[in-house]
Amino acid sequence: MMKGKKLSIALSVISILLFAWQSSCFAEAKISAANYKAGDTVTIEGQIPPGQELYIAVAQQKMFKSSDTEGKFEIKKLPQKGEKFGYTPDTAIPPLYYMVTTNPTAFGKNADKRFGGPSFLFKKGSGLYNATMFKLKTSFDDVDAKEMMGPIKTAEQWNFLKFAHEDSYGIDTVVKEGNKKGKVVIFARSVISDESSGNYWDKGTSIKLDKATGQFTASFKSFRHTAPDTAFDVYVNGAKAGSYNIEKNGFWLAKGYRYMNPLIIVIGAILVGTYFSMIGAAGGMLMGAFQALFVQTAGPVGINAANVLRPSNIALTLFSPLGSFYRFAVVERRVAWPVGLSFGAGIFIGSIWLGSYVTQYLSMAAYKEWLGILVVIMGIKTLMELTPGAMNKRKNIKAMTQKFNAAVKKAKETGGAVEMGSIEPVKTGLTDYRFKFWGEEFRINPLLFAFLGIIVGIVSRAFGIGGGFLLVPMMTTIAALPMYVAVPISLIGTCFSSIGSFIGYVLNGYLPDMVLAGAIIVGGFAGGMLGSRCQKMFSEKTLKIVLACTLFFLFFRFLKIEYWI
Repeated sequence: MMKGKKLSIALSVISILLFAWQSSCFAEAKISAANYKAGDTVTIEGQIPPGQELYIAVAQQKMFKSSDTEGKFEIKKLPQKGEKFGYTPDTAIPPLYYMVTTNPTAFGKNADKRFGGPSFLFKKGSGLYNATMFKLKTSFDDVDAKEMMGPIKTAEQWNFLKFAHEDSYGIDTVVKEGNKKGKVVIFARSVISDESSGNYWDKGTSIKLDKATGQFTASFKSFRHTAPDTAFDVYVNGAKAGSYNIEKNGFWLAKGYRYMNPLIIVIGAILVGTYFSMIGAAGGMLMGAFQALFVQTAGPVGINAANVLRPSNIALTLFSPLGSFYRFAVVERRVAWPVGLSFGAGIFIGSIWLGSYVTQYLSMAAYKEWLGILVVIMGIKTLMELTPGAMNKRKNIKAMTQKFNAAVKKAKETGGAVEMGSIEPVKTGLTDYRFKFWGEEFRINPLLFAFLGIIVGIVSRAFGIGGGFLLVPMMTTIAALPMYVAVPISLIGTCFSSIGSFIGYVLNGYLPDMVLAGAIIVGGFAGGMLGSRCQKMFSEKTLKIVLACTLFFLFFRFLKIEYWI
């Protein structure tokens, strides 16, 4: 029985070699150029034996195997994925790989995919939205044109290719190129055909084949963020036809692994930093969204995108508060130090210590979904605070708001500037801190907020954010503080969480992209100074509405239901 199996394998190998030899005898191809810039259209033309389908495999020369990674968490995660998907740590594939063909069904088929919404409300394979994707065949044995795939020759390579192109962790860690519906990555481009198919992944691809003569011309658009000096081999119907090189096309972020003008990042950071300093919340999340949706921070091959995005993101949550803090603390003296420091201590413990343990056992998907539920509850709670009934219960905030609005009105009438009130301590204690602001007394428990800070710190470490989107609602809902007091306290907290989280990333060997982080620092600091001056231009009510809208945006983002964005 063993001899029969060996004979069968030998015959299969011989048939593949004979087919490849036969194809190479008849296949002729010419690549239109030896060098292209990233994003250029690659054109291949030539002739194959009459009557055959066209199979052009375009494969990055430098192969990647999971044992190549140097990332601390990836070293553990990629082998775990290998056990699930059926590949070994030494299985190597080209990170960028395209099969340009007139017969895509040889490798897979179009399939529906559901996404969006909390997974705990839907069974596997369900969601709020329906999308179409090209799904590779489950088994390598079922592939009809194995001999046409160039460097992909084994079942393990096929399994690794499938993981790298269809699993979100594989796309973010290995491939770095994804097809999107809205702003959600569905899968990575691998098998593509003529754009007349109407499939969104075939856009930019043209295939013209005369089966009677075998003459063909095929072109496809290269990945806009292909790293500089990336070499590709081209195989036409199983025979190697030549090679080409992708050159630099813009300013390359070495760790961010994207082409992006740093000035654009500075402008984005100024806008986010200004917003962050005004409401004291969501700066890290909005900068994260800016990186993910606009910059598309990806990380080098073998390093998960999140492990570059998050330490780079911390540049904003650290330096934007510094840009505004001098004005809040020294010029206007409206920082409640006991609350801010207790918050900061708890956040530091959570971000640098406990966060490193918790994030190993809870998936990012679970974090995002439950965090989405939490922020929408806080958003609703924030809006409820604006109702007449809620304002009457919090007479000190209502009285303070009336005084502030009166001051604004007077400033407009006289053409002067609005002077913000200062914090006037009344009593200082570990569990009882009281102060006056605009003549109204407020009371808070610093010890309670030290405990809450630990929770915020854990979340901050998990996402690479400052945690202000949790800090401000906590202070306005639990402690019933006005926004003008909550924001400066939040900025103290985000500084502590940012320092703790950054130390944690460095200890694990993850550094930010220095150009990306530098641009964020410049923009964030400038935005912080601008935001601290703009805050007094808006009423308490307006600031809370803006905060609530931000929380609802984050809810849609966390649960992947921003398909319409």
